[in-house]
Amino acid sequence: MTITLDDIQTAAQRLGGRIVRTPMQRSATLSEITGAEVWVKFENFQFTAAFKERGALNKLATLTEAERRVGVVAMSAGNHAQGVAYHGARLGIPVTIVMPVGTPFTKVEHTRKHGARVILHGTTLAESTTFAYQLKDREGLTFVHPYDDPLVVAGQGTVALEMMADEPDLEMLVVPVGGGGLIAGMATAGKAIKPELEVIGVQTRMYPSMQAELSGRDPVGLCGGQTIAEGIAVRQAGRLPFEICSRLVDDVVLVDEPDLEQAITLFCNVEKTVAEGAGAAGLAALLAHPGRFAGRRVGLVLCGGNIDPRLLASVLTRSLVREKRIVSLKIVGDDRPGLLAVVSKVIGDLGGNILEVAHNRLALDVPAKGAEFGILVETRDSRHTQEIVDALVASGYPPRVV
Repeated sequence: MTITLDDIQTAAQRLGGRIVRTPMQRSATLSEITGAEVWVKFENFQFTAAFKERGALNKLATLTEAERRVGVVAMSAGNHAQGVAYHGARLGIPVTIVMPVGTPFTKVEHTRKHGARVILHGTTLAESTTFAYQLKDREGLTFVHPYDDPLVVAGQGTVALEMMADEPDLEMLVVPVGGGGLIAGMATAGKAIKPELEVIGVQTRMYPSMQAELSGRDPVGLCGGQTIAEGIAVRQAGRLPFEICSRLVDDVVLVDEPDLEQAITLFCNVEKTVAEGAGAAGLAALLAHPGRFAGRRVGLVLCGGNIDPRLLASVLTRSLVREKRIVSLKIVGDDRPGLLAVVSKVIGDLGGNILEVAHNRLALDVPAKGAEFGILVETRDSRHTQEIVDALVASGYPPRVV
C-alpha cells in the first residue's frame, strides 16, 4: 500500500478549519548564517505544538460511528499522544494512550488534560507497543499508529502542500526523520507538485535508522544513546514510510548533538520561537552540512516545540559557554584580605559580570599560603572575554580559562 497526492489533498480537506494553518516565513538572519535561502514552516504553532495533529486527526476523522463509540488506542511518549488525545476529545472519541513507565510527568499530565486514559506500561516503547496492541484486541479499540499508517502519512503530507502553496519556488524540503511518517507524506506531496524538488531527511548520528536502511544496512545495533532529539530517536522506520522514502527521498544526512543545540538556540534567539530537539533538526542539518544547501531555496519544518523547560535552559546556557559569553576563570594568588576585591575590580572595570566565586585552599598544586579562586564571569562576547583575561594578566593575576 502507498499514498498519492489525491490522498493528501483529501486529507487537507478533512483538516481544513480543524487545525492551525501554520505560517511559513523567510528568515533573513538564518539565511545569512547558513548560506541558503531559508524558509521556516512553524508547526510548533499547532495547538499541541507539533505537526502530529495532522496525521492523528486525519485518521480519527475517517473512523466509523461504531469505531468512534468504542474508542482508539495509541502508543506514544510524546507529541503523537497529545495529538490523538486532543482531537479525540474534540470528536468525542474515547482515547487510551500507552506510555513507558519512565515517561516524564509533564508529558503524562498534558495527555491526561486532553481527556485521555493514560496507561503506563513497559520500560521501552517496544514494550508499550506490545501492550497497546493487546489492549486493542482485548477491548476492540482502533489502533492509531504514529507513523506506519497511510491515513497518518497522508495527514502529515499536508505540511508540504501548504509549503509549496506558500512558496512554489522552493528547491529543497529538509525534514526531520524518526519513524518516517512526516517525510514520507511530504515527499509524496512535494514530488507530485514539483518533480525536481529535492527532499532531504535529517537524523541524529545516534539514531541513523532510515539512513542505514536506505543504504542497505541493518539499523539494529546502530541506534542508541541519549539525544536531545528524542522525538526522532526511532530504532526502525515504519514499513510504509520506508517504502515511500526508498523511492522519493533524495538523501538523509546526520547531525550531532552540538548541531541540535545550536539550532535550538538560533530558533530562540533569532526567530524568538521554541523548538524541541527534533523540531530543530532541519536547521541543524544546514549548520552541519553547509555545502549541501548553500545557495539553495530551502524549506525547513520546525516540526515541534515541546521541549522540557529545564533542558531548554541548559541548552541556552551551554550556548553562552560555547560562545565564551560565560567563562570560568581559575586564578591562584596569595590568601590575603583584599585580593578578591582587586581581581573583582579588574573584571568590573571592564564591564564583566561576576556570577559565582569559589575558594579552594586545599588543592595540592596551590601553595600552602595561597588560594585558588574560581570565578564565573558573564561577558558580551569572546573578544570581551579576552580583554578581561589580558587585563588580569597585566595586573599580575594570570587566569586559567576552564
